[in-house]
Amino acid sequence: MSSFIGDYECKVDEKGRILFPASLRKQVKSALPDQFVVKKDIYEDCLTLYTMEEWQRQNEIIRTNTNPYNREHNAFLREFFRGTAEITLDSSGRLLLPKRLLDMIGVVRDVVLAGMDGKVEVWAKEKYEGIRLESVQFASLAEKILGSTTIRDEK
Repeated sequence: MSSFIGDYECKVDEKGRILFPASLRKQVKSALPDQFVVKKDIYEDCLTLYTMEEWQRQNEIIRTNTNPYNREHNAFLREFFRGTAEITLDSSGRLLLPKRLLDMIGVVRDVVLAGMDGKVEVWAKEKYEGIRLESVQFASLAEKILGSTTIRDEK
């Protein structure tokens, strides 16, 4: 499984292509290293880029937890998959992001690719810079989420 780290500023060309940073390409641990799925994020005003393996893992989670014959589940599935696209790195290492998805998140020219473990978030640069938590807020959130968990010593 791929684990992505780092934030990378990139330019979007007039066709919607971005150069996928070499540092991120090296982090792809996939049988299909040039193929990705991109979709609008559920919670944030950004796109989420998955390797094909991670996308399949996400689909298994969804299949396990939904019933397409339940109206509420069906509405969730429709919205979850809305605008989803399969994209491929071209021979120059660029990704062509669908214009409709770039428009959804307000991208004009500059984006930030932010590694988030098994996925990469694609943000309009201005929006990404505006979501930073204050140090005290982040520390409080870390304590809330991680402070009550048992840390095991992996040997």
